[in-house]
Amino acid sequence: MTWFVAWFASLNLIKLVGLAGQVIFGSRFFVQWIASERLGKSVIPVAFWYLSLVGCVLTFFYAIYIEEPVFIISQAGGLLIYSRNLYFVYRDKKHAHPLMGPDRA
Repeated sequence: MTWFVAWFASLNLIKLVGLAGQVIFGSRFFVQWIASERLGKSVIPVAFWYLSLVGCVLTFFYAIYIEEPVFIISQAGGLLIYSRNLYFVYRDKKHAHPLMGPDRA
């Protein structure tokens, strides 16, 4: 437990960036949960992908700073996936008919 206290006692900007990244990344699950509860079915709102991407970017920078290859590789994979999903969201909106969007098929 002392390492935990020591980590927070030596808090600096880069640690705040990493911590913020994890908080933002974790908040995406609450956004998804609330959206699903409102619609009464499982959905993934666009905000989920933005929170995923922003949280991942911040955590990725932190992982580079602490020089942790496992962490860097996992976050790099997330960057690709979340960016690609946002690409699909906007590609589909661009080509969707206003009365028959991809979510109404």
